[in-house]
Formats: sequence, C-alpha cells, structure tokens
Amino acid sequence: MGENTGALRICPLCEATCGLRVTVEEGRITAARGDRDDVFSRGFICPKGASFGQLDGDPDRLTRPLVRSGGVLRETDWDEAFAAVATGLGAVLAGGGPESVAVVLGNPNVHTVAGALYPGVLMGSLPGAALYTASTLDQMPKHVSSGLLYGDPDAIPVPDLDRADHLLVVGANPVESNGSLCTAPDFPGRLKALRRRGGTLTVVDPRRTRTAALADRHVTVRPGGDALLLMAMVHTLFDEDLVDTGPAGPSLSGIAEVGRLAADFPPEAVAARCGVPAATVRELARELAAAERAAVYGRVGSTTVEFGTLTSWLVDVLTALTGNLDRPGGLMFPLSATERAPRPSGPGRGFRTGRRRSRVSGHPEVKSEYPMAALAEEIDTPGEGRTRAVLTVGANPVLSAPDGDRLDRALAGLDFMVSVDPYLNETSRHAHVVLPPPRPSRSPHFDFAFNTLAVRNQVRYSRPVVEPRDGGEQSVPETEILARLALCAAGQPDAPPESVDTAVIARRLGRAVADPLSPVHGRDPDALARALTGADGPERRLDMMLRLGPYGDGFGADPGGLSLERLLDHPHGIDLGPLRPRLPGVLSTPSGTVELCPSAIAADVPRLRASLADRDEAVVLVGRRHLRSNNSWLHNVPALRGGSNRCTLQVHPGDAARYGLADGEPARISSAGGSVEAVVECSDTMPPGVVSLPHGWGHTRPGTRMSVAAVEPGVNVNQLLDGSLLDPLSGTAVLNGFPVRVEPVAAAGDPVPAGHVSHGTRQGADTGN
Repeated sequence: MGENTGALRICPLCEATCGLRVTVEEGRITAARGDRDDVFSRGFICPKGASFGQLDGDPDRLTRPLVRSGGVLRETDWDEAFAAVATGLGAVLAGGGPESVAVVLGNPNVHTVAGALYPGVLMGSLPGAALYTASTLDQMPKHVSSGLLYGDPDAIPVPDLDRADHLLVVGANPVESNGSLCTAPDFPGRLKALRRRGGTLTVVDPRRTRTAALADRHVTVRPGGDALLLMAMVHTLFDEDLVDTGPAGPSLSGIAEVGRLAADFPPEAVAARCGVPAATVRELARELAAAERAAVYGRVGSTTVEFGTLTSWLVDVLTALTGNLDRPGGLMFPLSATERAPRPSGPGRGFRTGRRRSRVSGHPEVKSEYPMAALAEEIDTPGEGRTRAVLTVGANPVLSAPDGDRLDRALAGLDFMVSVDPYLNETSRHAHVVLPPPRPSRSPHFDFAFNTLAVRNQVRYSRPVVEPRDGGEQSVPETEILARLALCAAGQPDAPPESVDTAVIARRLGRAVADPLSPVHGRDPDALARALTGADGPERRLDMMLRLGPYGDGFGADPGGLSLERLLDHPHGIDLGPLRPRLPGVLSTPSGTVELCPSAIAADVPRLRASLADRDEAVVLVGRRHLRSNNSWLHNVPALRGGSNRCTLQVHPGDAARYGLADGEPARISSAGGSVEAVVECSDTMPPGVVSLPHGWGHTRPGTRMSVAAVEPGVNVNQLLDGSLLDPLSGTAVLNGFPVRVEPVAAAGDPVPAGHVSHGTRQGADTGN
C-alpha cells in the first residue's frame, strides 16, 4: 500500500467541515494537517482535526460484527450478523408490527454520507415505527421556530459572518465548539476579523467563555433567561420606534401582533428574572437597531432550556425587526448544491406538529420524532404498543439523554436490539447485534446537512483515502450496512443492497421528469438513470442530486453546471459564492410570508409571562463545551485528553466558600434524577449561583470497550434529570438552567465511588412524567 502524503479528506468531527491533507502509510493515517487549498477552510485545523489519525486508528474500534450468543457478544462475519438481524427483528415485527420498533439516530449521522442517505429508507421500511434523534437533546427548538416562521423546519438562516459588522451571540461558544447550526471553518478567526474591520461582538452567556472573553461586551444572563431578555429587547424596539424591517419588509406578516405580545415585557419587568439590568437591555436593542449590518445567533445554551423554542423564534424576530433578515451581513439562507432547485414563490403547506402522540405520556411528534427523554418509558411501561426492539445508529443515549440509568435498565429488557456503532459503549453494550461501520478514512464524505447551514455556498467531496477492505479488516461500507438493515426491516434480507439505491434513484427521477419546473421534465427516467456516474449506489445518488440541484447541469441542460464528475475534478472543492437573498422563494408558509407571530408561539408566551413571578433562589447548573471534545465521541482519543477537557464541577469561588466546597475536592450534585460526584474547580468565569458540569461523560459502566475513556470516566450530568423537564413546543430536554443542590461529599453522608449515582433524591422517575 505504501505511503500517500497528499490524500485529501473533509474532517467529520464537528460542524466546521475543514479540509484535511492526510498522510497514509500502510493503510493507516499517520498525520493530518489543514488543506491550504480547500476553498472553504483555507488550511484551518483544530485539535480534533489534528488527532484524526488517532481517532481513525483507535485499537478499541470494532472491525467485525458482534452477535450475542449465550448472553455474550462474540465476533462473527457479516452474513451471520445480518441473518441474526433478520431473525431477531423479524420475530418482533411478526409479534407486534413496526409500532413495536424504535429507531434511534445519534448526532454522528449528520456527519456521514450513510447517515444522510439511508435513515429515511430505513424508516420507510418500518411504517409506524417510533423515531428518536439527538435533535431533541440539541437543536429541535430551532427547527420548530423555523418551521413556524418560514414553513420549513430545515430553512434555518445563518449569520453572514464575513459581512456582518454587529453580531449578538446568545448561548453559544463557537471559539470552543467551532460553531453549530452555522458551518464556518475557523469561526474564531472570523470573529476576530469582524472586530478588525470595526464590527462589534456581543456575547450573552452565564459563563465568561472563551467566546465571551473575545467579545467587546459580555452580558451575564441568568441561565434560561434568554427568552425574557430577547423579548424585552423586542419590547424596546417597539417602545422606542426602532422597528425597521428593511428589504424583507414586504415578505413579513404579523409585525403588529409581535408588538402586542412584547408589550408585557418591558426591560424593567424582566431585569430581575433574567439578571440583566434594564438599561443594558435597552442598550442592546438600540445597538442592534443602529448597526448597518447585524445578526443574532443562538445555539445550544439557548435551545436546551425551558423556553428553547421561544428563544429560537426571538433570535429571528429581532433580526427581522431590525431589517437584517435575508440581507448581506445579517441572517441569510444558504443554498446547498444538493437542495431542490429554487422554485417560484407562493403559499405552501406550512409546518405542524402533533400528527401522532407517544403511547405513555402523549408527547406530540415533532418532525416525525418523539422526545429522546421518552424512550425509556416507551420500553419499560407495559401495555399494547410497548417498544420491544430498538435500532440505534451512532447513538449513545444512555449518556446523552436524561436519566440514563432508567434507559440502561430498559435496554437490558428489550426483546431485540441492533446497534450500528464503531464502539462497544454504554448503549451498544446491550445490543444483540453490533454492526461496526468502517474507520472514517475508509468512508466517503459529503456534507449534505452542513452545506445547508454554511456561511458561504460551496461544495466539496472526498472519497475514501483507504479502501474499506484494505489491511485485512472485514469492513463493509456504512452505506451498505444501513441498506441491508433497511432490507431486513422490509422483510427482504436476501435482496442485494444496491437495490435500495436503484429504487431511490428511480423514484426521484420519476418525480423529476413529471415536474413541469424540473430541468428534466418530459425526459426518459431510465435513460437519465443510465447517465449517472459514480463508483457505487451512493455516488450515483449524489450525482443525481447535484445534477438536479440549484447549480446542476440538469443532465446536460447546462453544460457548465455541477455533476459528480465535475466535482471530482476539483478535489479542493468548488466555491459557489457568498450567500444571496432568497426571500420569498424559500418560504413554504400558508400565507407565503414570513409569519412572525405563529399561533403556537403566541399560545406559549403566557408561560413565559408567568415565569416573571418565579423566584431565583436555587443554584442552577449549565453545561459547557470543550475544544477537544464533541459530546461523548472523543474521550477515547489519547491526544484529546487533558488540558481543559476535564469533567469538573466549575463553581464561583464565593459560592465554593458559601457551600463549604474546596478546589480539587469532590462535591455531590443532586437534582430530580439522582446524584453524581465530581471534583470541584473554582473558577471566576462562573457567576454566583451557577455551576457547570460538561455533557457526554460517565464512562463507568461494565461491558464497554473504551479503554482510554475508562481511565478518566467523569460523571454523567444527565443523570441529574428525570426526563420530565421539556420545552413543550419541541419536546427538547432541558439540559441547561435546572436547579441542583451542591454540597461537599463529607456533608452528604458516606462517600460513594467516583461516577456512582445515588437515587435517594429521585422524584417522578418511575413514570417519566
């Protein structure tokens, strides 16, 4: 196999999607550096990208399927593994139908070709199955607010970072996270560039994060108080006659109704509750209104809270009311190369939720999903329709969802479970069959999801830098794994996996030729299918999407347009230019306008108003980001251990003295779901009354194979939650801003081992209500 020092690869480890140049020796990645010629990232690389070789070569990664026999998981070949899937899943389907099956998709799916192209096929093979994803632990409030505002939950506008001269960041720490729902390689560099050109960066966050330290102004807000702060800013815009909708004005409706909703939230009324002085609230609103080109950007700290959907809505409302929606330097809608080509504007179907409800607690579906917090109760609550089988793909909800202990017990009682996962982790250890995808170097990469959120339109694709079956590993492409899983679910385990791609292509081209607005209207779909290029079914599907997309060649209609062949001729990518205004064409609302005051939002505002009477006496907990981590993914990579990447309880020094805590000593943190212990880290970056514990840790359970993570396992912060705290509009778990009790271990009773969870304070966890 020799050595290749110039192989190109897009980094799959976060949303920045940086281009890498990797060195391959004997089928292994031995070095990774930034690709200076990449059209988007221009050579930028972070510690995660630099450690790509260690992640790729992790000896704990599974390289062969596992099948449970006699209660023990043992290695087997792929045919036996899929035979076991067909038998086990078939038995559950025969007894309870698809309604007895749950599919759980983790965050890594948005970072893979397989995760973009095949879950829809899998769900189509299981009509009536329940779907749970990491979205209800993360960004679902933004999908809901976008769906209500624009008619499309995936029409999420992003800050035009490179042209903005005022950026208000709410509950986001992109200097350490590299950005999210805003794909921007070298996010820190772009923020510094904004300030160098005379722009203003304001950060609203309870903690003085690295992003806040970079800002012109850091506004310390009470955790969960973002919605009140932003609503008071909206009030100020109306109260001081600062509303100016700018070029987007003709596309907006509901402006007066928003003003009436905001009338009950003057800055003086919300100041005590959100922790921001009234004068500061008014200054923030005036500065936003006065800026020539401004954007508001909110992320996980503003979504995984009690009023996550309202906050997400207000981010866009503030932008619209100051004339910064859909204009350069404001919030703009990217146009991905694989999106549907733009169509004439007009009314659409709009967005709604609640078409189905979950069996136990009656949670409404949102984007066809139920809250991840409801998964355990759907498994362990007896009765007709109980979930008896679970299929997980790149998911570890035992660590990422509330009350992992209950879910851990529930998974152990399933009739059948399949995990598509490279590791035997806290969740996959329960599976009857584990199907490991290849190492990232052995998979292609195309950012179907993140290109729809990119701050510049561009398109890049990297083929595997190592062949999947090189080096003696029995790797099977993840695309093939998911295709075969879908065929097993459909009762066709012996059908060739390529038949899945053939069927998808036939359906898509059949619709395209029947569409009068399509560039291939009236043509022969079979001839178009034969014209597709690519080494396999997934590449042929990518070629089809590119050619039918907004920049595509239309199967020859535009010889200069995009196709897979043209993209392969540009290994560093193709720049498609800056973001451009897209209103009203991007809208799918029934009115054909941006509906600024949707009825579902208006109905939730009284709940926000009622919160003004709440007393803020409890200590509350927030999470935090680490540059060297990404949820629970990267704790098994030696190069990313240490430094600030530690599972400690950060506490303000004054609070530490008040609670009897000592730096470096253990504290017990308790809430409705139980208790955990963590080492105290006194930090003046924390405000009084707030403590911080990072998400994604707790690698202490037996039966896993993550040797590096087990050395410093940390504790599972989500065990503090019982799953009852949800944002009602989106079903998203409240992972930030919930009350806790903090005390030194000595004062809490007998010491318990690190990572142990005590359920003495548990409330309501038996029902999950």
